[in-house]
Amino acid sequence: MVSRVDFNSKNYLSHGKSVCLPPRMGSSMLSYHSRADFLKLNSLTSLSSFQHRNGKLKLQSKPIAPSRRLHQPCALVIRCDHPQNADLPRYYSKKEKKPFPVPIVELRRAARERFKKSRGQPKKPVPPPKNGLIVKSLVPLAYDVFNERITLINNLKKLLKVVKVHACRYCNEIHVGPIGHPFKSCRGHRASIRKGLHEWTYATVEDVFVPVDSYHLYDRLGKRIRHDERFSIPRLPAVVELCVQAGVDLPEFPTKRRRKPIIRIGKSEFVDADESELPDPVPEPPLKPILTEIPDTEIVAPRDEEETIQLAEEALEAWEQMRRGAKKLMRMYPVRVCGYCPEVHVGPSGHKAQNCGAHKHQQRNGQHGWQSAVLDDLIPPRYVWHVPDVNGPPLQRELRSFYGQAPAVVEICVQAGADVPDQYKPTMRLDIGIPTSLREAEMVV
Repeated sequence: MVSRVDFNSKNYLSHGKSVCLPPRMGSSMLSYHSRADFLKLNSLTSLSSFQHRNGKLKLQSKPIAPSRRLHQPCALVIRCDHPQNADLPRYYSKKEKKPFPVPIVELRRAARERFKKSRGQPKKPVPPPKNGLIVKSLVPLAYDVFNERITLINNLKKLLKVVKVHACRYCNEIHVGPIGHPFKSCRGHRASIRKGLHEWTYATVEDVFVPVDSYHLYDRLGKRIRHDERFSIPRLPAVVELCVQAGVDLPEFPTKRRRKPIIRIGKSEFVDADESELPDPVPEPPLKPILTEIPDTEIVAPRDEEETIQLAEEALEAWEQMRRGAKKLMRMYPVRVCGYCPEVHVGPSGHKAQNCGAHKHQQRNGQHGWQSAVLDDLIPPRYVWHVPDVNGPPLQRELRSFYGQAPAVVEICVQAGADVPDQYKPTMRLDIGIPTSLREAEMVV
């Protein structure tokens, strides 16, 4: 936003008045004229830019030669990678379809541009993983994502021994804190009789770290899974399936590893290259040691506060590394999600199982509406209310608009003693003063 104020120094300086400009986010431009009768300066400086990035202020100035008629703009630019306060994540009703990550119009425009550029050009070889091979540079990353997931689950099991997490008996909402929140947001069975109040019980790791399962593909370029095969094909966590397709070898989930690119004979038809002249594959040990989950019976609570903080920091780091690595893998290995239900499929195209039970699934005969998935579809963050002070008063229903939200994993780690990451501070609303009473909240402008 640009605002310009022009004033004459004769009218304002002679009467001893001053002009005060309110600060604005964005850019503001100030230009003025001065006369030599009132301003006699040997040198002037002009503020060229004012930047604010990651909490650092940068000030740049440039000298200007004196002149009789001065007309020099002064720009103030304020920028921040993480906004001060961000809106809470939107709640999508079960009756509406998820938005596409990229609009259809943009996809069609990009397809036309690719077609125009490829006209008259020789066909280029198909890169991996579209040619059946794996991307070797992403194999270490796949092992890291797999191990970070195991580390996160093991640390969460230990942190749940010291941090109280509540889950509603009738809906999928959870709360991290000494007692459950009083907000009337339950949408479960017979919620109208309870007037939207939750009935809290103890939560488990599956309530905090939501399990999203998908079908395991022996050949990710093979035929699509039919409806009559939906019970004969094993299912496993979608993150694990993504790591398996990216190069992680698990004995219990075998997968086909090609050593030569496939040969395309049509748009959707191909044949495998002849690998008979190649030597027999030798089983190799895993590139990195694979971690395993700790059974629930062997979980031991942390001994002291120092160990609790260490577990929280390790869990938070594993959460960030897992999401960051999975996002990189999703750029090369496509992941699909149903636009009507949470079903996820790791592969170039979705399966044909007619098990969609979302709104108006009868019109689609139970078929899924597949579209490109985003990171939150593969790893749901499960947002919960942020408790400003665990040892302070509980959350009040009338002050709901003053509280923030954060992913359940982040909230557990923060209450256990870990530092708040910068990317979650806007939604947690840490810089908002919370009134002590309803009367004080009514006086807030």
